[in-house]
Order: sequence, then C-alpha cells, then structure tokens
Amino acid sequence: MDLFQKLEILTDAAKYDVACTSSGVDRPGEKGKIGNAVKAGICHSFAADGRCISLLKVLMSNDCVFDCAYCVNRRTNECRRTTFTPEELCELMIGFYRRNYVEGLFLSSAVVKSPDYTCEIMLDTLIRLRETYRFNGYVHVKAIPGADAQLIEKLGMYADRMSVNIEMPSQQSLKVLAPQKSKESILKPMGQISRGIKANSRELVKYKKAPRFVPAGQSTQMIIGASAETDRQILKLTEGLYNKYSLKRVFFSAYMPIVNDRNLPALNTPPPLLREHRLYQADWLLRFYQFQADEILDDSNPHFNPLLDPKCNWAINHMEQFPVEVNKASYATLLRVPGIGVKSAQRILQARRYAILDVEALRKLGIVLKRARFFITCNGKNASLLRTDNPTVIAGAICERGFSERELAAPEQLSLFAPTKEDGSKCLTGQI
Repeated sequence: MDLFQKLEILTDAAKYDVACTSSGVDRPGEKGKIGNAVKAGICHSFAADGRCISLLKVLMSNDCVFDCAYCVNRRTNECRRTTFTPEELCELMIGFYRRNYVEGLFLSSAVVKSPDYTCEIMLDTLIRLRETYRFNGYVHVKAIPGADAQLIEKLGMYADRMSVNIEMPSQQSLKVLAPQKSKESILKPMGQISRGIKANSRELVKYKKAPRFVPAGQSTQMIIGASAETDRQILKLTEGLYNKYSLKRVFFSAYMPIVNDRNLPALNTPPPLLREHRLYQADWLLRFYQFQADEILDDSNPHFNPLLDPKCNWAINHMEQFPVEVNKASYATLLRVPGIGVKSAQRILQARRYAILDVEALRKLGIVLKRARFFITCNGKNASLLRTDNPTVIAGAICERGFSERELAAPEQLSLFAPTKEDGSKCLTGQI
C-alpha cells in the first residue's frame, strides 16, 4: 500500500472526531525552525454538516484491538486497515506545510496492539517532527486511555494541546458499548494532564525558559445519541468536567449510524444534529454567560426545547426576572437577556456612560432585538411592540422556526450554517 492510499484511509477514518479547534497558543517563528503556532494559526474547513475540521486531521492507525460498538474502526468491522510509520507521517506533514496546505497537525489513533504501543509510535512521530524536522507549529494529539503515565507526560511536552475522549456520557453506556474502556481509564490521564498543566504554570512563573507542558490546554469529546442519557445528564457531566479538570472545550459529536449493533440506533436513524447544536449553545452559557447546568435544565425538563435556544427557553420560564432596564442593569443581568451576548453586553456598559440608550442605540450596538425587546426596557419604556407578558405568546414570537407535529416527534436535522444569515452569525460568534 503506497503512502497516499494510507493517507486516504486514515484521514477518512479521522473525520468522526470533532475535537479540533483553533490552537489557543501563540508561539512566533524562531530562527532555524519552520512553522509557528498563532492563536488562529490552524487552517480550517467546514464540512457539509457544519463541523469545523482541520485540513490535516489524521489517524496514526485505524488497526484497532478494541471493539467499541459505535466506532467505524472497531476490531470486528470490515474495513481496510493501515498504519503510518512515524517517518511517513512526518514527511507528509512537512510536505503539506511547505506547500502551504496546513499549518498544524491533529493526530489521533486507534489502539494498535496496546495503549502503550500506540502512545510510543505517536510520541516517536512528535519527537521526529519537533527535533528532526524542527517543526514549530501547532500540534494537537490524543492521549490514549490506559497508557502509561510517563508516556502521557512525554506526549504533553511535545504537543500544544491534548485531549482524552470521554466518548460515552456514563459508565453504564461505556460498559455496554465500549466494554474494553472504563471511566477510570479515561479520567486518569485527564486528571494527570490537568495537574501537569497547573504544575507547569507554576514552574513558568519561576523559570521563564522552563519546558512547556500542553500550553494550549486539554479538551474532550462526547458522542451524543448513541446511548440513552438525557440532555440534563450530559450537561451536568460537561459542567463537572470544566470544574474539575479545567478543560478548554468539551466537544459534542452527534452519533452517525455507520455500523450495525443491537445496542445502537438503527442505520436509517438520522444523526441528532439539532440536539448537538443545543448542547453547544448550552456549553456557551456555561463558559461565558455565568449559567449553571441546573438553571438550564432540571429533573422536570431534562431535554432541550427544539423550538427555542437554551437561553430563550430559560428566560421564558423565568419571566418574573424581566424586563430589565438596560441603562441600569449589571453585566451579569444583561448576560441573561436573550439577544444580548458577551460583547454586546460590554458595549452597553461602555455606551451608557455617555448617553441614555434607546432601542435605536441598541440596534447600532448589535443587540438582536428580535429576541431582546421582549425582556428589556429603555429608560423606563417597554421596548416590545407586542404588548403582552404572556410567556406562550413571546415564545411563539421568538422561536427559531415552525415545526409540524411530525417534525417535533422526529425533528429535521439542523445544519449549523444552513437556515438563515442570523443563525450563521450566531454559530460563528457564539452570541446567544
């Protein structure tokens, strides 16, 4: 099998891993080395379903010894198997970089022979890339659950970002769908990386030239829709991971029915992209809008509303807290208003120091008045043209789109960038 046949197989096998994003690390070019890692330095491409993927996102191997039911690379699935040698992958990476095709590498792998062996060949690749080829650009590498702690530590010294895929949202789901994995084997390297990052931060305070350990932090990924967990369970787990391990991102991957198994959805089941979209919106509320998971969903409402984004849904269910006066409200209060994002809330705080804000001023500041006007007053005047405080009426006015009863039972799947110009803007900026 020649090199480009391997590339075709292993890049195709990597497309189901969505934990790929901007580097988050700023490292300028250095004399005698090639490449650099700036915060927006990795080339991206948008897949047809709205996913943001790196142009060189590749597996070291798809020859897996594990038999995870949901994985296209599982041992019992019939597919072409191959493995890069470290030298082959380095030559490809440098060749693509010199042609200006890519600026960084996203490297994951199936478990070849054993977790330790897999980490060893990945580590060999990174050492060659950094030391032999003098590549100074961004590298994101997947840690392999179950691998020796020393190998994980060494990988972290050569990578900018690391991630450990948590895969299933519960131990029970792992037991059913990935019996060779366990919660402990996944959380152990995640904890090690988190502690290593904190220790390295303290070292860098004392010694400016101390070796860097995973400077861009770590992330993880969960598969959504392959098991029976509720949205609330997934969101609570997400909040716990952020709080305990200081993750940069939790990525959600709608399950794509590509393999047949009695414990999985049928092959003709559409992937739950709308659910994935709602989880990403809720993730923004956790990270940037000062929300708690228990505020967004509770035991009586464990699933997201298909018609309203999580912030609008929360506001509709808490009308006693509205309307708020935009000329007096605190930053935290403004963040709770649908249609006002992090940047626009900051603009309001700055602008009202010099003038009393009205509806037209808010429009110029980038406030999404289609949603916000039902929840605010401007200098004591109601900003809404619809004279009602009925939550049902307001929900009908701000819902994203109309669904038939049939569609509500099985919603048409949502592409992140397809519906409207406003939806596309929200997906790119995260303003909710």
